[in-house]
Amino acid sequence: MLQQDQNRKKIWGKKGSLKVTRLNDHIDELRDTLRQSVLDKDHLKLVHKEEKKQAKEDEKDRKAQLKHKQYSEESEESRKKRVYVLNFKGNIAADAVASLREEITAVLSMAENKDEVILRLESPGGMVHAYGLASSQLLRIKNEKIPLTICVDKVAASGGYMMACLADKLIAAPFAIIGSIGVLVQLPNFHRVLKKHDVDYEQISAGEYKRTLSMFGEITQKGKDKVQEDVENIHDIFKLWVKDHRPSIEIEKISTGETWVGTQAKERYMVDEIKTSDECIVDACNDAEVFEVEYEFKKSIQDKLGRVLEESSARLFSRWFERSKDEFYQ
Repeated sequence: MLQQDQNRKKIWGKKGSLKVTRLNDHIDELRDTLRQSVLDKDHLKLVHKEEKKQAKEDEKDRKAQLKHKQYSEESEESRKKRVYVLNFKGNIAADAVASLREEITAVLSMAENKDEVILRLESPGGMVHAYGLASSQLLRIKNEKIPLTICVDKVAASGGYMMACLADKLIAAPFAIIGSIGVLVQLPNFHRVLKKHDVDYEQISAGEYKRTLSMFGEITQKGKDKVQEDVENIHDIFKLWVKDHRPSIEIEKISTGETWVGTQAKERYMVDEIKTSDECIVDACNDAEVFEVEYEFKKSIQDKLGRVLEESSARLFSRWFERSKDEFYQ
């Protein structure tokens, strides 16, 4: 199944669909809509005339190039740079990695060294192994020597920063939350509740440290010490990862688990530049063809219903919050 309009194509496969949007066209549409209201008719007519003339010349040059070179390697080298925009909105389990891996596979099938990948990243972090996999997907881009720019508009903390530090250029908005280079383990324990009600809990395992802390077993000092050792080992690996990919930072000063806003993070060399992803993409559209690439998995009826209920709950909470705020300030 193929669906397309002026600037968007969605192609369905066995697992899901790959949607590609040419962002140059999107930005042009925004500009055209605005100037329809701002410019007078004569001025607008003149602008359209100049644009048609330029488009005609560009098309003529393109056809001449194809005719003489038959789209040879030389003509491919002379093409405009392409920028591929990906999005990653992470939760605790980094579920977005499922789409990210498909998007990267698609991009790497076409991208060349002259091109660029821009990742818009938003994540407060989560499970170590999940964000380790997400980071490994970004390494695929690095290994192919494709320039990688990562933009953080809101937050890239903990596992989110594990991903962000892989960028060749890391860009953050002024108040984006950056950092939290630390490791946390937390677990409720109901052993004393069970003991109070004379409920036995049996756990059979092989291997001295197969179980250290659990929700129902008794917490021992030996178990706590082992978990502390494991947490510190993971923290050391995390610090080494960040230091390897951003050697200019003073790792001991920024690996305390603290977070900083974008401007503070730049002072600590944790990011390279302060601006929003919108600025980055608009700038790219000035001298490159920019494509947003999104992979969407096929959803069951249950998934769609769950999404509807989730969005409805979010809207109800938002309305309640706004109403409460209004009442508070009255």
